Amino acid sequence: GCEYMTGGTVVCLGSTGRNFAAGMSGGIAYVLDVNGDFAANCNTQMVELENVDTDEGDEDVNDPMMADEQRLKQLIVDHYEYTGSQLAEEILADWEGYLTKFVKVTPTDYRHALKVLKKRRAAA
Repeated sequence: GCEYMTGGTVVCLGSTGRNFAAGMSGGIAYVLDVNGDFAANCNTQMVELENVDTDEGDEDVNDPMMADEQRLKQLIVDHYEYTGSQLAEEILADWEGYLTKFVKVTPTDYRHALKVLKKRRAAA
């Protein structure tokens, strides 16, 4: 999944195969890692793995400055509303329990660019 991804946001609620994020140069992926084995399947040559940020941010789900938790939850809410997914319903019912099982995947260069953008917005 997310091979050669250059932008956008992906939420993966299912398992991943090996080599996830190979060539990923932009965008952000949130991967539900229930079994704790995602890092072993991820190609970390160009990406960094981290916890989901719970800070507050902008309200626009498409804005890269929106806080991770807000964006992730809204995307799962949307997924549930569009599909009636039982897994999405389960995640939302136990949000605090599931939140810690998500891994944020961000390309190293993209992450740096977002930090620069955040500093510029704070200065403006």
